[in-house]
Amino acid sequence: MSINLFSIGRVLIGIYFLLPGIAKVFLFSANLDIVIAKEVPFPVFSLSIVAVAQILLGSFIIFGKHLKMSSIGLVITTLLINFYIHDFWNLSGDPNQAHETQNFVKNLGILAGLLILSKED
Repeated sequence: MSINLFSIGRVLIGIYFLLPGIAKVFLFSANLDIVIAKEVPFPVFSLSIVAVAQILLGSFIIFGKHLKMSSIGLVITTLLINFYIHDFWNLSGDPNQAHETQNFVKNLGILAGLLILSKED
């Protein structure tokens, strides 16, 4: 039995987006409160698009379909999430600043994986 590490990594990064996308659907109201508090433009529309993108593009990545398009779509989504939600630079003195900084940096690692994955299609 041969272990394909690329496929395992692809599935894991797909799950990383699929599960939060599903959670956004089932916990829409709670997520909407966050999006509104962070002053994301067009909050209902924006949250809906992010949820659909995470579910659809995460699923494509899991199944190895449209890797370039899916990866680039999630790169854009993740950049927007980093800019609007994990805006640690706006939290000077706030106890959440370290947590948001950690999430921002973690997302940079996810971006790296997506950019690498985008070359496989």
